[in-house]
Amino acid sequence: MPAKTKKSGVKLRLDTLTPQDYQELAKPYVPSRPVFKNCVRAFLSGGLICVLGQGIQEAFMAIFDMTSREAASPTVAIMILLSVILTSFGVYDKLAQWCGAGTAVPVTGFANSMCSAALEHRAEGLVLGVGGNMFKLAGSVIVFGVVAAFVVGVVYAVMGWGGAH
Repeated sequence: MPAKTKKSGVKLRLDTLTPQDYQELAKPYVPSRPVFKNCVRAFLSGGLICVLGQGIQEAFMAIFDMTSREAASPTVAIMILLSVILTSFGVYDKLAQWCGAGTAVPVTGFANSMCSAALEHRAEGLVLGVGGNMFKLAGSVIVFGVVAAFVVGVVYAVMGWGGAH
């Protein structure tokens, strides 16, 4: 199928268009990305999520007289719950569009990916839909986390940094 270009008026055959030719044709139409603005948004929004988590942990420590270590688990559970609730109502996705990478803070971003996949495939049933598809994205994150933890553990063991107290 021939197509005319604006610059030269030459007809091109789209079936023989190479990826490099396509990139050259598409370059004038690609909107510029405000990289600095996106970085600032990601930094501030990710920081606010972390400040919220720290506030929740401080509340557990003050109200229930917990240590920092004891308050960590319920804090993570609350952050996951908030992320799942916001994802279920469609709020988290709108925040992610504005905030960018800032919403990928590990706990909330992971919970969002799991919940989004579960919501998307719920019509296919609990086992084959939700259970089968929920871990497609999350599975790779889990595998990477396990492998990274193994490598760090080996490095600690070799360097003699961990172990007996």
